[in-house]
Amino acid sequence: MGDKKPSDQIHLTEDDKINRLLLKLVSDVKGFTEMQLDQIRRLTQIGSALSAERNLDKLLEMIVDEARAFTSADGGTLYIMSDDETELHFAIVQNNSLNIRMGGTGGKITWPSVMLKNPDGSPNHANVSAYAALTRKVVNIPDVYDAEGFNFEGTRKFDSETGYRSKSMLVVPMRNHDNDIIGVLQLLNAQFTITSEVISFSIENQKMTESLASQAAVALSNNRLIQDLENLLESIIRTIATAIDEKSPYTGGHVRRVAALTMTIAEKINKIKDGPYANVHFNDDQLKELRIAAWLHDVGKITTPEYIIDKSRKLETIYDRIETIKTRMEVIKRDHIIEMMRQQNKENGTYLNEAESIYDKFDNDLEKDFQFLLSVNGGSAMLTEEMLERINEIASRTWYMNGERQLLLNENELYNISILHGTLTGEEKEIIKNHATITYKMLSQLPFPKKMKNVSIFGAAHHERLDGKGYPLGLKGDQLPLQSRIIALADVFDALTAKDRPYKKEKTLSEAIRILELMAEEKYIDYGLFDLFIKERIHIDYGRRELTVQQIDVD
Repeated sequence: MGDKKPSDQIHLTEDDKINRLLLKLVSDVKGFTEMQLDQIRRLTQIGSALSAERNLDKLLEMIVDEARAFTSADGGTLYIMSDDETELHFAIVQNNSLNIRMGGTGGKITWPSVMLKNPDGSPNHANVSAYAALTRKVVNIPDVYDAEGFNFEGTRKFDSETGYRSKSMLVVPMRNHDNDIIGVLQLLNAQFTITSEVISFSIENQKMTESLASQAAVALSNNRLIQDLENLLESIIRTIATAIDEKSPYTGGHVRRVAALTMTIAEKINKIKDGPYANVHFNDDQLKELRIAAWLHDVGKITTPEYIIDKSRKLETIYDRIETIKTRMEVIKRDHIIEMMRQQNKENGTYLNEAESIYDKFDNDLEKDFQFLLSVNGGSAMLTEEMLERINEIASRTWYMNGERQLLLNENELYNISILHGTLTGEEKEIIKNHATITYKMLSQLPFPKKMKNVSIFGAAHHERLDGKGYPLGLKGDQLPLQSRIIALADVFDALTAKDRPYKKEKTLSEAIRILELMAEEKYIDYGLFDLFIKERIHIDYGRRELTVQQIDVD
């Protein structure tokens, strides 16, 4: 077949041309609409992602990453308003062409902040970012080298040093839900996606970036609010824990040390690659939950009387009653002297030498009895039957007060001085033990967020035992969460090595480890945790931080 003749070609009518034009217009409108819808969908997805991100550094990076991707910008900078609203701090700096990523997860930027006021106190409108923050206006510049009213000397200097060419710039103030300016988002060099040619930021992109900046500001404010509330919660908890420690001059620092040791053990578990804890990993929320539980494990002691917490002598209440007994003995001595003098007057001084000898013996015996009571009052020695008999003999001595004959030791004093070992009576031990129950009652009533729902059980179960003989609930075996076992180990180790307890001598590391091993064998504490504690040399590191040189007898 040959070429078509002109008569064979299709001739379009005016109606056909109009229809084709309409179809093209419809197609263009449809394409533009779909592009706009796609941007809106993308903006919605970005907003959801920003709201979901809880890590502040990652959130800051995400804001700039998404803004750059959204506008095809080569570079981006995020400034954060200072707390006193006098300057803008660099938070994120990115430039794709120069392979620059600073701030966020990469660490804090040390560049000087942008001051919002000049030295004379006037507003700093010469700096484009400061201007946007102060005036709350968006600045869209096609070419910064041709811009009037702003000082871009720093930009030009940067370009000359790097060989870069800064051109189009979009600067958007970030407003939170209270309409406060909390930062400034600055984008640099919008690019045509096909050729990478630098172009101006379009009005559409500007509007979308304003919307993105608004969503980012709300997300950032919410993130900060959550972090501030969590910091406030932890600060309150540490304040309460400090108050409990300070309630007794002998337990200061106990809660702090237990919390620190607890977290050391948990972090070691996270690093373990083999053994019973190879598959155990505490995420950030679980570590936070454990830390708070450790700080609050002794909160129930707020109801425990100080004289019981601090009871370093058997006869101690709000004071050591051994001094009262000493006074009574002095009264007995005085009465004995008076009686001797009466006898001497009756005998006209005949038996003076003999009387003095009798008095000396009486005085020596009484002093020996007092020294014996003084020694057993400390509670360090286990009382034998012979020692108990002697205590009862001493207690049966009598003295006179207001003409009435009374026993040297009253019933309560005799009961306390006869404690077989230690300084606490059975009733006082129950009061001490009750702090774990009170801890659970107090913590279980607090409205902790869902991710901290186990704080009460983790904190209150630090005196439970694997064999079920602990308190307050008598939990055993798998009923005891690993977190509670960790706090229990930390609590016992600190109690053994604490150098500030007046009622017992601190243990050396080797002594403490021997005791812990026995406790582990008897299923008082978790043997697997004890084994980890030793293999990872946690006790050595702890000793170097908290103990005296004399206590560190292992290496």
